[in-house]
Amino acid sequence: MSEKQGLMSSGFGMVARNKRYLVWFWLLNLTLAELGTSAFRTATHALLDHSFAAARLVRGFDLATLLELFARPEFGPMQAKSTPAFDFAFLFFLATALFLPGVFLGYASESRLPRDDFFRACGRNLWRFIRLLIVSGIILSIFAGTLFALQVALAKKADQSTSELLPFRVNLISLGVIFLIMTAVRIWFDLAEVDTVLNDQRAVRKSIWAGLKHMLRSLPRLLLSYVITTLVGAIVLVAGLWIWLKSVPPASVLGAFLVGQILLFLLLIPRFWQRGVAVSYWQQEMAPPAVVVAPPIPVEPVYPETVVAEVPEPESVVPEILPRPAES
Repeated sequence: MSEKQGLMSSGFGMVARNKRYLVWFWLLNLTLAELGTSAFRTATHALLDHSFAAARLVRGFDLATLLELFARPEFGPMQAKSTPAFDFAFLFFLATALFLPGVFLGYASESRLPRDDFFRACGRNLWRFIRLLIVSGIILSIFAGTLFALQVALAKKADQSTSELLPFRVNLISLGVIFLIMTAVRIWFDLAEVDTVLNDQRAVRKSIWAGLKHMLRSLPRLLLSYVITTLVGAIVLVAGLWIWLKSVPPASVLGAFLVGQILLFLLLIPRFWQRGVAVSYWQQEMAPPAVVVAPPIPVEPVYPETVVAEVPEPESVVPEILPRPAES
């Protein structure tokens, strides 16, 4: 490996070192899904537990029986059953925005991130992420509306041609272009989110500008990583549905639950892998340069010279000889 490790390998390494984040988000998703479907489950139990029509749904999926169930007056309005599911799905979206800063910080840490630091990062970046979500929602809506409007216009033009395959090809190519452009926009805001957290950027507009600049600068490299991880997720989805249809009997509620939850857990890996790719790119290309502080040069202490004061020698005292007194 070169000095700059590959984005795919380094991003997957971050996911592998922090598998607990996958478990937490899976448990959060399972809990909110249980609460969101409780109203629908209660209404269907009240009708199907005492009806022979339930057999047609246990042995396999019967669309006519399901539509008949929805049309019965005892079932009540469908809006009352679907509203909790949408509310808890939106709550999961907000919880994801709340906990993602801690995930980014954990991915960037070389050692296990303490729980206090995780939740501290989540609280410090909550308002920043709300602003990022608002801006990203506006920009994604503009791009999506414009691109799908162009697709509809191209499809109408293609329908006027004499070629029977042209409308199909136009729709296929336009959907592929829309997927690539929307993926690029998602890369843009993934990098902005990572820069907001790891650079502790209060002004999110600076992170948005930095994310756009680096997305355009390294678009082929980043886009290839995101497309590969998306294809991995698509393969996991197709394989999981195939195993469900081939191996799980229609009457096995436990088998369907286990296969479905394993599939949902595995589908979390590609998205967290993409976030690991974004963190790895930030560390390689967007992180501010480290300031190298030179070690202090040892300085030998300079002591002042000791000045020895000259002590004058004592003068010799000659005793004075007094004259003898005269003899009387």
